[in-house]
Parts: sequence; C-alpha cells; structure tokens
Amino acid sequence: MRQNLQIDPKRLWDMLMTTAAFGGTPRGGICRLTLSDHDKAVRDWFRAECEAAGCTVTVDEVGNMFALRPGRRADVAPIAMGSHLDTQPTGGKFDGILGVLAGLEVLKTLHGLGYETNAPVMLVNWTNEEGSRFAPAMLGSGVYAGVFDRAYADSRTDRKGITFAEAIEAIGYRGAAKAGSVPIGAMFELHIEQGPILEAEGKTVGIVQGVQGIRWYEVTVTGQEAHTGSTPMTMRRNALLGATKLIEAVDAIALARPPSVGTVGLVEVKPNSRNVIPGEVFFSIDFRHPEEGVLDDMEAALYAAVEAVKVQTGLEIACDAIWSSPPVVFHPELIACVREGAQAAGLPARDIISGPGHDSCYVNRVAPTTMIFVPCKDGISHNEAESTEPEECAAGAQVLLNAVLAYDRKFA
Repeated sequence: MRQNLQIDPKRLWDMLMTTAAFGGTPRGGICRLTLSDHDKAVRDWFRAECEAAGCTVTVDEVGNMFALRPGRRADVAPIAMGSHLDTQPTGGKFDGILGVLAGLEVLKTLHGLGYETNAPVMLVNWTNEEGSRFAPAMLGSGVYAGVFDRAYADSRTDRKGITFAEAIEAIGYRGAAKAGSVPIGAMFELHIEQGPILEAEGKTVGIVQGVQGIRWYEVTVTGQEAHTGSTPMTMRRNALLGATKLIEAVDAIALARPPSVGTVGLVEVKPNSRNVIPGEVFFSIDFRHPEEGVLDDMEAALYAAVEAVKVQTGLEIACDAIWSSPPVVFHPELIACVREGAQAAGLPARDIISGPGHDSCYVNRVAPTTMIFVPCKDGISHNEAESTEPEECAAGAQVLLNAVLAYDRKFA
C-alpha cells in the first residue's frame, strides 16, 4: 500500500486547540461534562464543521451524532470513525477528542480533494463515554449496541439529581433517529493510549488487539451521626471507618491479582462536618482485568470483604454492581488494515491491549471494530496535564485515513 492522501497536521492541531476552549479550564484542561452547556457548544461546532465537509448529520434519541459522507456504493454500510467529545471534570484536550477530530480531518481531506470512496464514510460522536456525570460509562454506544435501552439511559441521574433525560432535552440533542437505526459496517477509533507503553518504547502507533474487562460497583456504608466530643470511641458507629477498611480491601484485592487494577475514585462523606462522626459514606469501585474469570474472583473477594467489615464494625453496608464490560477482542481484518496503514506511513508500531474501556467495546458487538493508539506524555490521562505532541496526533490521523482506505478497497 502506498500512502497517497495526506492529512493536514496544522488543521488538525488547530481544531484540537479550538475545541479546547469549550469548557477550557485555567490549568489548560477541559471540563466538558456530557450534556452540559459546554457539550452543546462543541456539538454545535462539530455539526457545522461536518456539514461544511459535505456530510449529512443525524442525531439519535440518546444524542449520538453521525456525520455521513456518501460513497460510490449506496448498498454498503458506512465505514465509521469516531470517539467522544465529553470529558472528565478535570480532563485533557485529547482523550476521545482526538478520535473525533482526526476523523473530521479525514473527512476534510477527502472532501477537499474530491476523493470518492467506494463505501460511505461516517464520523461518530458518542454520548457520555466518560460516565463521569451519568454512570455507567459508554452509555450512548451501549444504547446503540442494544446493551442498554433508552429508558435505562434516560433514568440515569447525576450527583445533583438531574436525569439524563432532563439534561439531553435541556441542550436540544434528543434526536429523532432510534438508537441503533444508523448502520455501521465497520468502526475504527483513534485514541491516545492513556498509558506509558508507547512512549517508553519509542513507538508512535499502538495496534490495539482488544480491551480488558471492567466492573463498577457503588457502595453505601451507613452508621450513626454523633458529636465527636461526647461520643466515646467504643460506642461510635463511624461510617468512614468502615469505608476506609473497604477501600484498603479494594487495593489489596487488585494487588493480589496482577495485572489487575482496583480504584476508589469517588467518595462522598455525610454530613461532612469536622465535629460530627460520619453517618454515611458513598463510594465507587472500579475493577479491571483482561480475563473474566479473574474479575469473578475479584468480585467474590469484594463481597467477602463487605461481609467481614459488617461483622467487625456493626455497620450497614450495601454494595451494588452497576456495570460490567467484558473483555473485548477486536476484529482481525480491521487490525490488519491498521497495521498496513502504519506501515504505509512508515511509523514504528506495536500490538497493544487497552486498559481503559472505549465506545469500541460496545460497537464491536454489532460491527467489526478496532482501535489505533498514539502516545501521551508520561501516560497521563483524565488529567488537565494530558499531553500529546502535534506530530503524534497527525500520525494517528494519517494511520486512521490509511486504514479506512485499506478497508474501503474491499468494496471496489
């Protein structure tokens, strides 16, 4: 394969910096929670840019956006690219965003040259990939793939009590298309690695083979609020003490099963007063491993720890499993197209497994799917310091274009 079409690195970088202003933070990151006013602003920008590149934009009932560029053959389902534009509360400029804007750069390149593909080409912005406002993560792609239904998505509530349904109506992105009705023939997702491997090995491209499994839990520990000065230590029912024991257990469970990871990332203490013994603690748990059997073992260990802490402390503890994303193996034919695309661009590459989950996990259930990784500095992501070099962004976009065109040749 020869690399003929070239993306415009400067145009891609300018788009990344332009969209960083939608929810930009003083520390150089982005706070663009899904279905917020900032999310609406970037969606409006995205729609206008796609239409200017000759695309028709469709929005489905959970806000997923599909920008379609026709090909020679209307009988072939589109080759899709894309990721997400929502961020963490202290997110960076590249997580998810690079995958959408690199796809937009591909469309702009094809449009500018008047290049006609065999199959239609489509760019997708998935709703609520992060799951930071509405749990679980990957909600829009999950509804698209039939993992969740619209009613479930609509019922999700943020920590302020606002439902997904209320939020999507408020920003005007409840589309008319039924979720899953927009066809996808294959899906390529470009993303920063969110880990240190590519940078450490001097590789520019990660050829993603699959994604490790993920399970999320929510825990509520209930004790008794009481005055800190007048309640003896032996008579306290301190919910925070019980939560601390379980948080330590989460760490131990993961450490005992490498390469497992276990994280408590969200903690709410009530009443959160310095002279009141905590009466209730809510926290989240995130377990990940490439093997389903190990995740089963981790879950069993967690439930055992919950029972043990109940006995030790006399506290009430509710532990609910709220989301499970099984390990994913990507499609060999698409992986081969990415490998071919990296070789055509002359870029050093390696096979890699994704630690984080992505929308591709769910799309993979209904269409052939794979991913492309590029490095991020020090492996840092979900952080305002998240950084990827302009040439790395450009390299990823070029491999994305090359891979799409390699797959498109089968429809000639």
